[in-house]
Amino acid sequence: MIKTLRTLAAAVSILSIASFAQAACDPGKDGNDLTFDEAQVVYDCTAADLHAGYKKGDKRWIPAEYVADYRNWTPANSLPANPGFHGGRFLLTWVNAVGASEYLKFAEENVSIPAGTVIAKESFAVTEVGKVEKGPLFIMEKVAAGVSPETDDWYYMMVAPNGAPQAVPIMTACSECHQGNFGHQGGLGYPAEEVRVGQ
Repeated sequence: MIKTLRTLAAAVSILSIASFAQAACDPGKDGNDLTFDEAQVVYDCTAADLHAGYKKGDKRWIPAEYVADYRNWTPANSLPANPGFHGGRFLLTWVNAVGASEYLKFAEENVSIPAGTVIAKESFAVTEVGKVEKGPLFIMEKVAAGVSPETDDWYYMMVAPNGAPQAVPIMTACSECHQGNFGHQGGLGYPAEEVRVGQ
């Protein structure tokens, strides 16, 4: 009984520390009112926990190396920004070596992203009352022409903040948005213009 109580107390203590650490990152104001620099402060506070959470557990159909390695890829934005998609979350984008040079052109026409390109977008939200909420890791992979014509040869994947791979309705949740809003630029939703690397 005493051992059980000690174990329970330790678990509560760990949860309290985690909650306190998360609360320390809360900016205390609506995410819509954050400047880019303020959003960066929030991200800096949560970045380690965010990445550690994504890497937890079995990734099943999602290549685990994408989740483990994406922060070694080329960053596409200098600061987190909320471009209005992905549930209004702040996003930070990385592109692997295969597609980085083409992606970083941020072209709006004649886009030719090579097969093998993988794009990862970390996400977090800040509520109206200024509380930070960790968001999913969104992944796009360009596959060979004709492999998935209904999605313009993009595979879409999502990892929850706790590391669990998420089954999502790819056509309605991902492809229709990317092709409907960004089809003219190869289905790519770039970072907000103000924070694009090199611009």
